Amino acid sequence: MPSAPTAPLRHRTVEAPAGRLHLVERGTGPLVLLVHGFPESWYSWRRQLPALAAAGYRAAAIDVRGYGRSSQPSSIDAYRMLDLVDDTVAVVRALGEDSAVVIGHDWGSAIASTSALLHPDTVRAVGLLSVPYAPPGGPRPTDTFAQIGGAEQEFYVSYLQDPGRAEAEIEPDVRGWLAGFYAALSADTMPARDEPDPHFVDPGGQLRDRFPTGPLPAWLTEDDLDVYAAEFERTGLTGALNRYRAMDRDWEDLAPHRGAPVTQPALFIGGTLDASTAWMADAIDAYPTTLPALSASHLLDGCGHWVQQERPDEVNRLLTDWLATVHG
Repeated sequence: MPSAPTAPLRHRTVEAPAGRLHLVERGTGPLVLLVHGFPESWYSWRRQLPALAAAGYRAAAIDVRGYGRSSQPSSIDAYRMLDLVDDTVAVVRALGEDSAVVIGHDWGSAIASTSALLHPDTVRAVGLLSVPYAPPGGPRPTDTFAQIGGAEQEFYVSYLQDPGRAEAEIEPDVRGWLAGFYAALSADTMPARDEPDPHFVDPGGQLRDRFPTGPLPAWLTEDDLDVYAAEFERTGLTGALNRYRAMDRDWEDLAPHRGAPVTQPALFIGGTLDASTAWMADAIDAYPTTLPALSASHLLDGCGHWVQQERPDEVNRLLTDWLATVHG
């Protein structure tokens, strides 16, 4: 039976290769694990937890290692994708389950898809939000990112990969920086097409130089922003940013899986105004090969990067409809 909509959130910490992982649960039933991206926390799933619980699922949203109340290893090597996948599997086991549906957003999408690729017995189905699945392979990531920016501007990933550089920009004003970053990638507040692209940095500049300075996105209240800011003010940003700094290690670690498809049932949800879906349009086109059991690929018209927060009702309906087919 579906859980009562008023069932409380349950905070708990479980043992994992990271050391400890904090998660928030709601509901009972088949396990659905929710994995956030950058720069967020379990809180980015606050609108999905009650909806999934009401639909009859045990929804659990984690703080990825390096975030929130989870452990923060100091080494960049500790943020390799293989380690994050091991954390995902450990959470499923710690919650007393043999398998789960794993749904991820942004970096969480990559964690979810790689977990499905490497542990098909544990990840029974995978939901990907905002960032499409692309099989391992291709050129070394840092080489690719360096070419995207060119001589006149620097791609944001290259900027974030430089240890200490982004921290020096963000940590003196975490709340203000987060507000600008969230607004820059939200449909209702992102810069117009003829304005400077916030995914790039001018020589000698900072990422925030291209952030919008107006109101918060409609999906983000002052209280929501306080929750996000308080976590990063307490932890700093290094753990979160180390995910970007481990990407070349992922490229090496996952080389044996070059070109491999994810064969479990899958769902993709993206926004038409999200740069991720534009940059990775070829990956979406390749889904018949790379996600052969894909149930559906949804691009939400006029939606930005933060899909489950910008369009919670629509995303909740898509997720629960799809989960019913997975568990049907």
